[in-house]
Amino acid sequence: MSVFENPRPYALLPGRIPRPSRWMLITVSALLAAVALSGVFAVYAGVRLYTLIKGDFGFATAPQAQLDAAYSQYETAGKIQVCAYAPCAVMFIVWFFRMRRSTGLLAPDRFRNGPGWAIGAWFIPIANLWMPYRIALDMWGAASPLPADGESFRAPMWPVNLWWGLFVFNTLLSRYAARHFDRADTLVELRDAVMQYMVSDALEIAAAGAAVYFVVRLTAMHWRKTTEGPYLTAV
Repeated sequence: MSVFENPRPYALLPGRIPRPSRWMLITVSALLAAVALSGVFAVYAGVRLYTLIKGDFGFATAPQAQLDAAYSQYETAGKIQVCAYAPCAVMFIVWFFRMRRSTGLLAPDRFRNGPGWAIGAWFIPIANLWMPYRIALDMWGAASPLPADGESFRAPMWPVNLWWGLFVFNTLLSRYAARHFDRADTLVELRDAVMQYMVSDALEIAAAGAAVYFVVRLTAMHWRKTTEGPYLTAV
C-alpha cells in the first residue's frame, strides 16, 4: 500500500502550508555553484604557487616576476572566494530558516527548538558546529514520507550527514590552514600552508556540491509531502 493510500485520518493543518520558493531554490543552488567554482580557481592558483615553491633552491632559481604573479593570483583567488561565499551564506541561512518554519507545520513534534534557532544556531561559537546539523536532521525527518501500514519510515540520512561532515571538515581545516599561512616564516612552512589550503578548497567544492543535493532533495520531499500527502490544508 502506498503511503498516500493510508486510510488513517490526518488532522486538518492550520492554514495553507507555505511551499519553498522555486526561485529561492534556484538562487541558493546557483550561489553554491559559484562557491564551488571559486574553489576550483583557488585550487588552480594554489597548485601554480605550490609548484614554484620546491624548497629554497627551487624558489631561489624561479623568476621573481613569475613568483609575484603566482602569489598575486593566489591572493585574488582568496578574495573571489570571500565574494562568492558571503552572499551564498546569507541566502542559504534565509532558505534554511524558511524551510524550518515550513517543515515545522508538517511535524512540530519532531523539533527540539523554535524556528528562530535556524538563524541563531549559525552564529553561536563552537555550538554552530552541530546545532544547525540537528535542525537539518529535524527538518529532514519532518519532510520524510509518512509511514505506511503502521511502520516507521524515514528517508535515508546520508545526504544530511555527507553535507554536514564535509562542511565541518572544511571549516576546521580552513581555519587551521589560515593560521599556518599567516605564521609561515620559511618557504617550507608556506608550501605546507598552501597544500593545506588546497585540501580545504577541495573539501569546499565537495561540500558545495553536497549542499546543493541536500537543498534540492529536502525541498523536493517537502513539496511532495504538501502536495501529494494525506494532509488537508485549509485555504
